[in-house]
Amino acid sequence: MIKLIATDMDGTFLKDDMSFDTDKFDTIYKRLESEKINFVVASGNQYFQLKSFFEKYPDIIYIAENGAYIRDIKQTYAVHAFDTAIVKTILDKLESIPDLKILVCGAKSAYALNTVDPQHVEHMRNYYHQLKVIKNYSEINDDILKFAITCPADATDDIVVKLRNTLTGMAEPTSSGRGDIDIIQPGMNKAAGLKELGQILHVEMDEMVAFGDGGNDLEMVREVGLGVAMENAQPDVIEVSDQTTSSNQNQGVLTFISDLLGD
Repeated sequence: MIKLIATDMDGTFLKDDMSFDTDKFDTIYKRLESEKINFVVASGNQYFQLKSFFEKYPDIIYIAENGAYIRDIKQTYAVHAFDTAIVKTILDKLESIPDLKILVCGAKSAYALNTVDPQHVEHMRNYYHQLKVIKNYSEINDDILKFAITCPADATDDIVVKLRNTLTGMAEPTSSGRGDIDIIQPGMNKAAGLKELGQILHVEMDEMVAFGDGGNDLEMVREVGLGVAMENAQPDVIEVSDQTTSSNQNQGVLTFISDLLGD
């Protein structure tokens, strides 16, 4: 019996223009409510950005920052922050690698140094609605949940390997490709977030459905009862999935849920 449906956002639930079929979702969401099935957004993005898509749905739960921050609009379920000393060490190591644009992601805001390309900062505001530009990392007074790194697209895989070696024991890099890398806490991912939320809601992993397309979706697609990869997903995500659905552009998540509900 399905008790929870979780979906990634970029490349999965959202079209490439960051929109979705609001009328179809509204119909589906009402049906999920009537069936007492939780709808969960599981993303590497910031909570404040994620909830902006669903302002009229107060009961949606968000697993933000790749599992480090779990909450809805009323309450926080879990916050997993890096140790302060480890934050400084990670930043020192990241700054030693050329061509990285670094965003420090906290529970209250994301932070970028004023030396980061202003155009990049403005672009990142699409994903981090709370984003402060600072002179020095010492200005940050926040729980640090992850680091969002942008690098040259063709260097992504090599930099992931380098970071994995450099940050062993402190943090883990995960990437959906295309020049985007998240630095997360060891063992912290969307599957871990779903498991933790499941314990709170009394929902087992095999009672969950999850949709994803990228590397940071791999664990949750693999570990839930029904893992669904998008047609446009990375090959390794498709490989671990139980089923596939049509692409994000064709609103494959909504189509699959509708079929699942027998509509």
